[in-house]
Amino acid sequence: MAAVRVTTVKTVVDRIEDGGEGIKLFTLIDPERWELPPFKPGAHIDLHLANGLIRTYSLCNDPADKTRYMLAVKREADGRGGSIHLHDEVRQGDVIGVSLPRGGMSLPAHLSRFAFVAGGIGVTPFLSAAALLKRTGRNGFTLHMITRGPPPLADLLAPMIESGHVVIHDTAVVGRPDLAALIGPAATDAGIGCCGPESMIGDFEQAACAWSAEQVHVERFVAPPLPADPQARPYTLVLARSGRDIAVGASESMLQALTALGIDVPTSCCGGICGACKVGWLEGEPVHRDRALSPAERSRSLLVCVAGSASERLVLDL
Repeated sequence: MAAVRVTTVKTVVDRIEDGGEGIKLFTLIDPERWELPPFKPGAHIDLHLANGLIRTYSLCNDPADKTRYMLAVKREADGRGGSIHLHDEVRQGDVIGVSLPRGGMSLPAHLSRFAFVAGGIGVTPFLSAAALLKRTGRNGFTLHMITRGPPPLADLLAPMIESGHVVIHDTAVVGRPDLAALIGPAATDAGIGCCGPESMIGDFEQAACAWSAEQVHVERFVAPPLPADPQARPYTLVLARSGRDIAVGASESMLQALTALGIDVPTSCCGGICGACKVGWLEGEPVHRDRALSPAERSRSLLVCVAGSASERLVLDL
């Protein structure tokens, strides 16, 4: 079976710590303790697990901390198996291959204020962003942690709760806060972000509708359902390196067509939010339906799990 070439970095599980109810905090390091590839605050890595699964998680440590990757994993009994494997099978000293970090938050210098809204384990990318902002003296940020009962990763949150940068909203006591009030009105000098359950993200996006898209960062736990495209038409997928042509049906995904011909593409979310299946495109007019790639990335890449084609012929760098 042909496979898409994927760059992975060999890491070793250095520590596994309790992160709260149902949560484990994993620290990964280079086996020889060399520096790991750099990352933006809240970037993602794919874990290539021993059982063959590939799962994507946000890094929660300061990007200046170059010798380790820290990620928090909530055990989802009804999930797709990745978190169960990490909780139940992975031990200190185990070797895990990880992808190069991708994505994350830019936190441009002209923005002086930030308001982040996190639901439960959705706090992880904002812990990384908050650590960078605090370290560099950009203290005009607030992380609103919305939880029911004690917050996850309490030890990591504690210093920023003490400094006033983290505000805990316990819905068991006060109910869910008004998200529009938390982020405030649209402003040219501010940035906002949200990660949490889909219902929270929906409310956040409604509250942020007046904000410029460049100032808003949203991350999802689960890919939302992809609506049917009434404009979808059959097309031909051309693999530039091998010269193969693949006929893709109107109701068929690009990923399904590639997999059917034995092209092994790494996947994780299969819904356009993680970026694990990113492939370069060379010719044609792709239809981007992902929620992960920036406009600049879309000019040269697509996610095969959700992308389509508006042209009769689409050439991939495969």
